[in-house]
Amino acid sequence: MPQLLPPEAPPTPPDDPVRAVEVEAGPLRLSGLLALPAGVPPRAVLVALHGGGMRAGYFHGRADPATSMLALAASCGYAALALDRPGYGSSAAALPDGLPLAEQAGYVLAALESHAREHPVGAGFFLLGHSMGGKLALMTAARDGGDGQRLLGVDVSGISDRWAVGSDRLADPAGRRGHRLHWGPLALYPPGTFRMAEPLVGPIPRNELRDVPCWPRTYPSVARDVRVPVRFTFAEHEKWWRSDRWTVEAMTARLAAPLVRVDRLACAGHNISLGRTARGYHLGVLAFLEECVARAEGGAR
Repeated sequence: MPQLLPPEAPPTPPDDPVRAVEVEAGPLRLSGLLALPAGVPPRAVLVALHGGGMRAGYFHGRADPATSMLALAASCGYAALALDRPGYGSSAAALPDGLPLAEQAGYVLAALESHAREHPVGAGFFLLGHSMGGKLALMTAARDGGDGQRLLGVDVSGISDRWAVGSDRLADPAGRRGHRLHWGPLALYPPGTFRMAEPLVGPIPRNELRDVPCWPRTYPSVARDVRVPVRFTFAEHEKWWRSDRWTVEAMTARLAAPLVRVDRLACAGHNISLGRTARGYHLGVLAFLEECVARAEGGAR
């Protein structure tokens, strides 16, 4: 990991569709970023959940405009809302120790309800989660139960259910040794990525950090309650999680989802949405979202 330089946020282009927002989530207000399609109601809403020690801006890469998931989704007719998860951004002062992921899921569902009261949502909501945010996306889908806003599907990167590292690494995943696992080969990222990502990177809140080693035990009970389409993407240089054929087949078999897709992305590391191949990955996300919208409009679940 190179030495991070003092952050110098680039100016926002005048035609940038992404703006800062705050969303009510029960008693909390969650900060985030929102991009809306120009002049038309959205076909659906993509809700993006960042990983541990990151922020909503992870999905709006500034080193290369082509890496922005939010801008790309808006250009394709979707609304895209990236939330600072509970314990990050504007909610950090109220939750200095953060929350366990299971508790965060309730706030995410409340944020979806709040967004739907103020904005059209088209066919419904689609959850995109990276790393810890991927776990949260699956937990949120498992809790939704079809009683709240229509959930179309879930797209996850940066996790499986079997660790590829020892327990010593899990005690401090954001530490110096963890940086190399997060990023992988530096050539995978556009110039300026590490300088511009510095404002996004911070400590993982204590209550969330306690969840880190528990996922292999938690996943089976979550998976059996996920009843919407799910897609997993595994980066070639993912170092935190195992992604061999046996692991992936066993993991996906536990899901109650009506449809499961598995993709692999070459020339990518754990922080998949900030790399040079991010646009290809994001186009894959949107292709899966298109499929989920078509299923919903056709009556399939």
